[in-house]
Amino acid sequence: MTPAHPAPGPPVRPRRVLLASPRGWCAGVDRAVLAVEKALEQYGPPIYVRHEIVHNKHVVQTLRDKGAIFVERTDEVPEGAIVLLSAHGVAPTVHAEAAARDLATIDATCPLVTKVHREALRYAREDYDILLIGHEGHEEVIGTSGEAPDHITVVDGPADVADVSVRDESKVVWLSQTTLSVDETMETVDALKSRFPELTSPPSDDICYATQNRQVAVKRLAEEADLVIVVGSRNSSNSVRMVEVALDAGAPAAHLVDFAHEIDEAWLEGVATVGLTSGASAPDVLVDGVLAWLAERGYADVETVTTADESITFALPHELRRDLRRGDT
Repeated sequence: MTPAHPAPGPPVRPRRVLLASPRGWCAGVDRAVLAVEKALEQYGPPIYVRHEIVHNKHVVQTLRDKGAIFVERTDEVPEGAIVLLSAHGVAPTVHAEAAARDLATIDATCPLVTKVHREALRYAREDYDILLIGHEGHEEVIGTSGEAPDHITVVDGPADVADVSVRDESKVVWLSQTTLSVDETMETVDALKSRFPELTSPPSDDICYATQNRQVAVKRLAEEADLVIVVGSRNSSNSVRMVEVALDAGAPAAHLVDFAHEIDEAWLEGVATVGLTSGASAPDVLVDGVLAWLAERGYADVETVTTADESITFALPHELRRDLRRGDT
């Protein structure tokens, strides 16, 4: 009698990693971090930095180890010292506080955030009501709101729209925090347009190119990945949004981690394809750590998925470039 053979199970899928490109540091983050490093070299420690230079635990701790001191308020900086302003931007009152304390200021605000500040000033001069789409309490929103506090109302998502009031419905414009989800922002814009049909849009999208590119890339990963891992810190708005974008795009699971050791091995159960990306403030050394961790567990096959090429760079803050040229200390 021929022995019965068990029915074949489902084929074993090969383990692999889909690595997003672009990912990680954007031009604004690269500029801000380099500004702190160059300032430490040029002037020597300590260099005071108002708020975290970027929202990433590893970056902040690395710079702290080199002599950067992170403070939340300008009055924490000794009079006459050097203070570097973070990539998220600050309100004009902060510049006034720094001048009153005779601080040497290096402004590392991302140029794309500066663009939104200038738009806010222009629309305020034209007496528009400005509806700033963003998260209440985020440093970038605080800085932009401070440019024209009498004209700006923060709208923290579609649920806030019903409570918005304006003086003249023919003179109302929306602006946006740069690091939001594109889809999330446009949902709020659509709700605002339903209330205010004459709502003006800014001359160009305020969502930064890096945020858009990274969200497009993570959507592409979500099409094939059983699990998406985003490397980034929980106070990084764009990193948190990328997890949400992955889930909305159909990824069965998506998680945010700062370091490889935070990955739960249970997440890999039944997973053949891992999608891996990182937020705009996360350095690639952290991604390398996750790749090594995954390789040890059989995910050694890495395929890069490219959805855009980025070649944008930003010059260092002009105050720092001036002193580097002159060799001042």
